[in-house]
Order: sequence, then C-alpha cells, then structure tokens
Amino acid sequence: MDLKQLRYFLALTNEGSFSRASEQLHMAQPPLTRQIQSLEEELGTTLFVRTPRGVELTDAGKVMFQEVPNILALVQAAKEKTQYAGQGYLGRLDVGVFGSGILQVIPTLLAQFHSARPEVKLALYTMTKSEQIQALRERRITVGFSRLVPDEPDIAVEVVGRELLYVGLYEDHPLCEKSTITLRDLEDQPIILYPNTPIRSFAQEVISAFRNEGVRLVVAQEVEDVLTCIALVSARFGLCITSASATSLRLPGVAYRPLDSVWLRDIELSVLYRNSDDSPVLRAFLDVMRGSALAAADGKR
Repeated sequence: MDLKQLRYFLALTNEGSFSRASEQLHMAQPPLTRQIQSLEEELGTTLFVRTPRGVELTDAGKVMFQEVPNILALVQAAKEKTQYAGQGYLGRLDVGVFGSGILQVIPTLLAQFHSARPEVKLALYTMTKSEQIQALRERRITVGFSRLVPDEPDIAVEVVGRELLYVGLYEDHPLCEKSTITLRDLEDQPIILYPNTPIRSFAQEVISAFRNEGVRLVVAQEVEDVLTCIALVSARFGLCITSASATSLRLPGVAYRPLDSVWLRDIELSVLYRNSDDSPVLRAFLDVMRGSALAAADGKR
C-alpha cells in the first residue's frame, strides 16, 4: 500500500465512479482499476462494490475512508515541515553571547532573525570568548558573538559591525565638563578594565592604546564583565572605557562621554561559527545578519 494508491482510493470514494475518478486524476480508467484491485488484494478485503450508478464503499472501505484523509494530511504536513527545515524555517539556533553585546546589537539582530524565521527556536547562553569557541567545536552552540576573536582554522569569523567607544565617569567628576575625552585626559586617573582574561581582550586594547600614546595608565580594578565595571564607576572606584552599547546601562551617578583617540576609536563585534557547518538554519541566520550589516552600511553613506 503506497501513497499513490491511497490518493486513488480517496478520489474514487469522492467521485463514486471509476470514469469520473480517472478524469479527476487525469489518467485512463484501466490503470485506476488495476491500482484499486491491487490495493484490495494487498489488504485482503473488498473496498468497493459496483452499483448501476458507479461504486459504493463496503464496510471495510468505510473504515479505510475514515483513516486515509488523516494519513495523507500527516504525510503532507511532514513534507512541508521537512521542506521548511531544509530552507531554515524550522529548527533551533543556539547562540553564545557576552556582556555588553547583549545590551543592544545582538538583541536587535536576533529580533530580525526571529521576525524572518519565527518557527526557529532561539536559545541564548552567556559565555566568554574561549567558552564560545569550545562550545562551537563541541556543537553545543550554532553561533557565537564576541570581540577580538583569535584566528582558528576551524572557526569562521565575520564582523557584524563596529561600535564607537566612550568613557564612563561618575557624575561631578571634573572631566564631565568636557564634551569629548582623550587618553591624555585620563592620565593618572584610576581606570577600571574589563574583561580580565588571559587571551586578547578589550582590556589589552586599552592598555596598548595608553602605551602607544605615551600616557600613564593607572589600573584601579580589573573585572570580568561590563556590568561590574559600570557598577564600580557608579560607586566612584574609578573611570572606564567602554563600548557604545554599554552606555545603555544607566546606573545611578554614571555619565558617558565620547572617547577621542587615534589608537582607540571603535571596536568590532563579530559572529563566530563552524567552517564545516552547512545547516539551513545557520545559512538563514547569516543571510539575515549580512542583510542587516549591509543595510546599516548603506544608511551611513
């Protein structure tokens, strides 16, 4: 018993006549008759009886008629879902995220993808850069977002965008009077650095910029994430350099000013994924991401 025979059975039942059913199926009557006979032989029972007006279902045929539409509907649903999954409309996207990125850029991008692929389930995991790379290799996440990603032979990296940098100050600090702040302005000021990690990070970029400009850097604290950093600024432990997205953290007593530096103007946000991953969901996400980046670039022209 195959799907073709079930469709023939359904057409014959609905039309009540071999001639009308064959017309509806765009086929000759003899092949239709042979297919119905083959189906009856396989089931070991008669499904139709001939009448002067055509054919009628037997009791066994009536039972068959109750099930066949459901079977065909399930098959069609399975076919459509499989096609949707193959086109990236169904499935799951596991995403590694980090501190300040989740404050603005990443949620906007994920919202665009969710709007384009509402049936794809999104799962977010807060991870460091090293944890994201390891999770990608272990297939625990599909994509990750991070900054200053090291070259890895099995990991692809695409820049999503770049964010301008700001200085976070506590209110009533003398530098709040300035519209922009230079690294020279920050000489001998207590600076809170983040993230405190052994691999290349934003903290190392800040340190390098001070060194390149010949400005003394006084490190007051080294912390692991942007929220802790801004909280310490609010508590007047010191100042910090941070990304534009972090300025959405409006903690009491914290002010932000643009940073004016040749060596430290902006910082990239990148998406990471496995080079070998050709899943439809990933392809769909990258299409949305690239379209968003292109639109943002056009908007700046």
